[in-house]
Amino acid sequence: MIKALRRAADRRRQANGDYAWLFHPYTGDEMVVIDTETTGLDTRSAELVSIAAVKVRGDRVLTSESLDLRLTRPASLSGESIRIHGLRGIDLDGGLAVEDALGRLLDFVGNRPLVGWYLGYDLAILNRELRPRFGFDLPNATIDVAQSYLRRLRRRHPEVESAPRFEKVAQLLDVPLMGRHTALGNAVTTALIFLRLERQASDVRCYS
Repeated sequence: MIKALRRAADRRRQANGDYAWLFHPYTGDEMVVIDTETTGLDTRSAELVSIAAVKVRGDRVLTSESLDLRLTRPASLSGESIRIHGLRGIDLDGGLAVEDALGRLLDFVGNRPLVGWYLGYDLAILNRELRPRFGFDLPNATIDVAQSYLRRLRRRHPEVESAPRFEKVAQLLDVPLMGRHTALGNAVTTALIFLRLERQASDVRCYS
């Protein structure tokens, strides 16, 4: 309820702004899979290191239509986070300022539905940075692939509490891991997992 009220308020405030079109209903046939790499797991303090997005149209992952952004070195970059995403301070030299990266993301994503693996984490980080700079949270419709997989798993195993790890799900679905622990690699792999799950659901409907 609070989220819906905030989105309605954002829509009213942006009615005559540069990003009013983001709040219009999407009528196309594309989705955008997003992923971020950050300096930690706490959504209240983690800072963005990289942002990636790739478009999905029908049953195709459009790797030629992707976004792969590295940001300027954040203050909280540490050896622990570098071990996860592999981006050192020197790798972020010449990176984009947060506001510039977010602007490019908004232009790329538009009002298309967003897809991601535990998408709530990425949205929490992005929205925390978006609101003070642009005045709104991402208003897009969303699909969380991890939660979708978990719901399907629970139909056969109600006792399961969480989805298996990302790598395990990819293995179970025979999906290749693309550039693991890079934002673009994770986005492409998530897109492939999403399409595989959608195809399986279609097969079930066809034979039911």
